[in-house]
Amino acid sequence: MNHCVLMAEIVQAPQLRYTSDTQTPIAEMVVQFDPVRETDPVESLKVVGWGNLAQEIQEGCKEGDRVLIEGRLGMNTVERPEGFREKRAELTAQRIHIMGEGAETSLSGLSSAGTSKPAAASAPASSPAPKPVASEPPAETNYDEIPF
Repeated sequence: MNHCVLMAEIVQAPQLRYTSDTQTPIAEMVVQFDPVRETDPVESLKVVGWGNLAQEIQEGCKEGDRVLIEGRLGMNTVERPEGFREKRAELTAQRIHIMGEGAETSLSGLSSAGTSKPAAASAPASSPAPKPVASEPPAETNYDEIPF
């Protein structure tokens, strides 16, 4: 099953367009995320939302927002003017959570989504706050030798 969750920052504001045949809304934006290793460059990725989610992305997201995106990852092949093909990753969003100070907004393409609510409101008032767990830092993983 192809399901990705990515925390990123919006670097290009969402642009809304419509399909030519069914006039389905499509929102596209570019996000960037921190690399796994400090020596790697910051990466960017195109995010696409369809239908009601596209309209919510256009209305609720702006450049500079930190977001948590749930969706599926795909690869597109693009013809370059130089005469060769290039593969580009693209994330098709199913839900977007806009991270903020003390509040979180969720966009899911459903008519009831898109309302802001404090993060503390989701937990029952009687439950105690989770305590931090002391643990040793994980050993550094060598991602260059993944056996697949």
